[in-house]
Amino acid sequence: MTARRHPRGLAFLALTEAWERFSFYGMQALLVLYMVTTLLPAHPEQKVLGFAGFRATVEAITGPLSTQALASQIFGLYAGLVYLTPLLGGLVGDRLLGGRRTVLLGAALMAAGHFLLAFDASFLIALALLILGSGCLKGNIATQVGRLYEAGDARRDRAYLLFNFGINIGAFAGPLVCGTIGEAKGAHWGFASAGFGMLIGILIYGAGWRWLPNDRPRGRTVTREAGQAGDGRRIAALLGLVLLSAFYNVPFGEGYNVFPLWVDAAADRHLFGFEMPVAWYLASDGLVTVLSTPLVLMLWKRQAAAGREPSVTGKFAIGCAMLAAADLLLAFYARGWREPHSLGVLWGFGYFLLSSSAYLFVMPVLLAAVSRAAPPRLTATLMGVAYAGLFVANLSAGWLARFYEPLGPAGFWLLNAAIAGAGVLAALIFGRLLNAPLHPSSEAP
Repeated sequence: MTARRHPRGLAFLALTEAWERFSFYGMQALLVLYMVTTLLPAHPEQKVLGFAGFRATVEAITGPLSTQALASQIFGLYAGLVYLTPLLGGLVGDRLLGGRRTVLLGAALMAAGHFLLAFDASFLIALALLILGSGCLKGNIATQVGRLYEAGDARRDRAYLLFNFGINIGAFAGPLVCGTIGEAKGAHWGFASAGFGMLIGILIYGAGWRWLPNDRPRGRTVTREAGQAGDGRRIAALLGLVLLSAFYNVPFGEGYNVFPLWVDAAADRHLFGFEMPVAWYLASDGLVTVLSTPLVLMLWKRQAAAGREPSVTGKFAIGCAMLAAADLLLAFYARGWREPHSLGVLWGFGYFLLSSSAYLFVMPVLLAAVSRAAPPRLTATLMGVAYAGLFVANLSAGWLARFYEPLGPAGFWLLNAAIAGAGVLAALIFGRLLNAPLHPSSEAP
């Protein structure tokens, strides 16, 4: 390997994650609309195993929920728990099975979950398998990216952006393919196509096995690794970054929760005699991020050469500001076009043009910071904590979605813009405090 070339294993990890995200976002593009239009109005207590007890438990906490509010709450619970279970998956990878075997276990559980979504009766079982499978896969595969590089290797941050490139190839293709199949043949066929995508990811991961980093020693050997001076401050700073990322991730979570419902009602989706699937708007999320990645890489490279690359929290502030602008754009749309199906077909893409570009300034930056600054004995676990931040964010987004109907679309999107705007202020106020422990020798926020 030359000094400039990335390890070969990075390509296999990125491609595996691309197919995992294909299945993940392909299914998510269908889930809320499927629940609102098909599953929940058709007496799910009578055909979904365990649904009566599940609904009673949820409404015991939240109170009675409308069809839209219940669908958003289920989506929020699912999307949140998907990012909580990496804490467990990180511990399993660090201490029991090793990262590579845990990734394979997670991928198999996810494939099974997608296929079970093709049947109404197994709806809740399928979501549970997807939650557990994602927990095993997410933190461990992200940690393997960092382990391809020696400590201090400057290519690591760029590697996570390239890894994120693979994620967003899948995030583009999944809604495009699974969403189109789901709207043409029914959601169950779209869910099954997501399962086949996950099987392809398993094959790619196995093909690249020899190029993947070796697992760290498991069991007691790991617990004997000594801590180093400053570990506590670095861990605290990373936890602070996870909290800060919530100001982006909570409002961004509505892009897959409430946005499909809003655009389905607001937009005239006929284009040259063809009715464009709602999922195509969600597909633009991945496409915009893919197209933005080389531009952001070029920008950061030029800024670094001039000594002006933003700090971690500086990048967070930029991402939150862009998301606030995206939510303000939706609020403007909602106030200007109040009649159903009166919004032009292309206007809805403006939201993802801003919000998906903003993503590059938050989550890849957070993952790179964890990989770079976490104590080696806790890297996978803290990577799980980073994903657990998305648990809180998506759970909060599901709860927040109940206000969509009472506030109306314009008020709801203004509320989300305010949350993202608060993230800009928090990043500016706490930037020096959080940045210094991560780069003690040279950080200047």
